[in-house]
Amino acid sequence: MAEPAVRPSSTGATGNPGAVRPGSRWRTVDIVVTAVLGVAFGVLFWAWNLLWAATGTAFTAFPPAQAVMYGVWLLPAVVAPLVVRKAGAGLFAELIAAVVSALMGSAWGAVVLLYGLLQGVAGEAGYAAFRYRRFGLPQAVLSALLAGAMAAVLDLLYYYPTWAAGWKIGYVAMVAASTMILAGLGGTALVRALSRTGALSSFASGRSRV
Repeated sequence: MAEPAVRPSSTGATGNPGAVRPGSRWRTVDIVVTAVLGVAFGVLFWAWNLLWAATGTAFTAFPPAQAVMYGVWLLPAVVAPLVVRKAGAGLFAELIAAVVSALMGSAWGAVVLLYGLLQGVAGEAGYAAFRYRRFGLPQAVLSALLAGAMAAVLDLLYYYPTWAAGWKIGYVAMVAASTMILAGLGGTALVRALSRTGALSSFASGRSRV
């Protein structure tokens, strides 16, 4: 059973900013906020899908370059763990965002659910590597990089298997850079901005520097 929503998240076993005790149970507020983040990012995904389609012709000369926009699709996997600091938050939020995107009419259809699942799992690895004890910028960037790598591999298998090796390498590099900047650095900046507003006061992320 989830713990009462009024109970604040752990501030950490060591007292250091970004550190938490592993194995913390999910509270009602954790579940609700993670779901809300997933829905909000799902709506953003839908809009970003339209922008991706509209700007495709601008990258005709070198299609892999469009991957500079990619990082937005990995934001839930990075941001949710930074906010609630619970194992599984990135997977939960990324999958919810994919479901919302699909329901709103994603151009890629139901395959986005597979993307959401695998990107979420890959993003979790960035925090799991530190046993879910640290939730700071290095962990966010690593999470974004791993999620982006998973997305790039899926894209090359599903959509671009006939590309030349140079294009494939360029694409992976562009996705990695975009996800580390937009999802890793951008996601961290977003959580810090939310923390300053007091919106995260129920979480350890709202009382310590991310």
